[in-house]
Amino acid sequence: MAPVVFGDEGSWPGEAKFCSDCGTLLERALLYGRTRGACPDCGRIDFRSPSVAVAVLLRDARGRVLMVKRGPGSSRPGFWSIPAGYMDYGEEVRAAGAREVLEETGLVVEVADPIHVATNFHDPLKVSVCIWFAGRVTGGDPRPGSDAVEVGWFPLDDLPELAFETDAALFEQMMEAESF
Repeated sequence: MAPVVFGDEGSWPGEAKFCSDCGTLLERALLYGRTRGACPDCGRIDFRSPSVAVAVLLRDARGRVLMVKRGPGSSRPGFWSIPAGYMDYGEEVRAAGAREVLEETGLVVEVADPIHVATNFHDPLKVSVCIWFAGRVTGGDPRPGSDAVEVGWFPLDDLPELAFETDAALFEQMMEAESF
């Protein structure tokens, strides 16, 4: 296959320019249905994988959802989201969700079943697959932490300005399900 130049249509920002095995400058080639980096020396193909993120949806006795206002240094500062973050390598997925809630809200939670899965494209340098879980507060006191500057409970029909389309899609599904 003829190599193509970095930055042509089909490539994503932040793609590797050098082979992770031997350090040779990668060539771009159409492989397996999309343009990828391919090493002309050792033959390694750069298969870029998305990150895994987790979110935990918490509701109080009045049906309100817990959200955090994103602070400086986070993506979409000043907007609100469900408590969420990236998994660490080797971390169990539900433990990652509980850790993120504790870091951002000060609350200890029990993480239950998955309720939503979507791909987040809001940051082209760090595309992620997010798994939203249902959760239940078991302890702690609400206080912002980590990359959150506020914590609040909101009714589904009066949500603040949301940071991510994927949270909005989940809330739409919830409102549709509750209208029956």
